[in-house]
Amino acid sequence: MELKKNPNADIGRNSSLYFMIGLTSVLFVTWQSFEVKTYEKETTAMDMTEVVDELKEDVPITEIINTAPPPPPPSAPDVIEIVEDVEDVEETLIESTESSQEVFIEDAVAVDDVEVGEIEEEEIVPFAIIENVPVFPGCEGLESEAERKACFNKKVQEHVKKHFKYPPSALEMGISGRVYVQFVIDSKGRVKNIKKRGPDRLLEDEAERIIAALPTVKPGIQRGKAVKVNYGIPINFVMQ
Repeated sequence: MELKKNPNADIGRNSSLYFMIGLTSVLFVTWQSFEVKTYEKETTAMDMTEVVDELKEDVPITEIINTAPPPPPPSAPDVIEIVEDVEDVEETLIESTESSQEVFIEDAVAVDDVEVGEIEEEEIVPFAIIENVPVFPGCEGLESEAERKACFNKKVQEHVKKHFKYPPSALEMGISGRVYVQFVIDSKGRVKNIKKRGPDRLLEDEAERIIAALPTVKPGIQRGKAVKVNYGIPINFVMQ
């Protein structure tokens, strides 16, 4: 005997329809929840003030101090005495120092009698053209001027190497370069008027310190007279 199903007892007969109805209902509810608008409720604040009819304050008791009035100003005397001048004052007459055409000068000085002194300016001779160059200590035994010039240049370079010291601040900042130094050896063999030009003030100050430490030398001679000699040298500051 073959069993047959009752069509009214089929559970999954309309399942797709029910699924579509449920899905549509859920989407509708979700859409309506996004469309709902809410407004903030207005809050009102109310201040309560309490008015007091009677205000009672304790008034401090002050003490009145009676001060004496100031004394009256001195009154003028009843009788005014007039005193005569005892001493006569002599007036000093100031004579005018301006001259006029009527004034005659008796002791006139002739123009030829006036002696005018000449002020000799000490000349500065460059190191390259001076007759007798300054003699550095240690170069006294040389005879020719060429040897003395070479010895002077060598001694100055040795002095720079001996007293050279790189400024620590310039090392930290990486400052390097060449400083041109120019100075004058006066008629007494001393270093004067040091002028320097370089890339930075730190290097210029160090170059000036080195040149200022030069020893006193024998001054240069021009036409048999000690004169000032101009000298220049470059100092290189190189970091190694």
